[in-house]
Amino acid sequence: MKSLSRAAAARLVEARSQTPFTDIEDLAKRAELSRRDIEALAAADALANLAGHRHHARWAVLGIEEPVPLFTTTRVNEGLPLLRRPSEGEAIVADYRSLGLTLRRHPLALLRARLAHMAFVSAERVRQLAHGDPVRAIGLVITRQRPGTATGVVFITLEDETGYINLVVWSSLVERQRKEALRACEKTPSQWEILCLGRV
Repeated sequence: MKSLSRAAAARLVEARSQTPFTDIEDLAKRAELSRRDIEALAAADALANLAGHRHHARWAVLGIEEPVPLFTTTRVNEGLPLLRRPSEGEAIVADYRSLGLTLRRHPLALLRARLAHMAFVSAERVRQLAHGDPVRAIGLVITRQRPGTATGVVFITLEDETGYINLVVWSSLVERQRKEALRACEKTPSQWEILCLGRV
């Protein structure tokens, strides 16, 4: 994941305080941003207000050339490509890929109708169930701990759009479903994990 350097962020804030940016090239020039910095901003969807949406921003960044001594400007006027706006799901996946988080809806909110059809309940619904009620729950694995003093017990926290579910996975279940219980936590959307609970 590329990230904006602290120095570049300071220059960007300073340049913006003087006058609003007219476009992405203006931003890059006045804030003296490197290719890496401007690509990081585009990937994080921070340039949507100047470009229209993430795809147009990334396209615009590709067209920015480093100034050369022979020419005072490198701007080339060209038509805007017909790039479609990313879907909400694509935007969320891109946010996680670039930032490791999203300020949009939780990924599972997009799947809730399908999950409900498969009898998966939300974290909010789990809290309303009585002890011993059978339940199927799903969520992003955000923490997993296996303390050395816990005799093989694994503690897992699942997150969905309504809250958290804290799991205590006994060692006997860990041995039966070792891959699911101990697989390394990944931050990428392609590695989101599903765990099914037998009883509350």
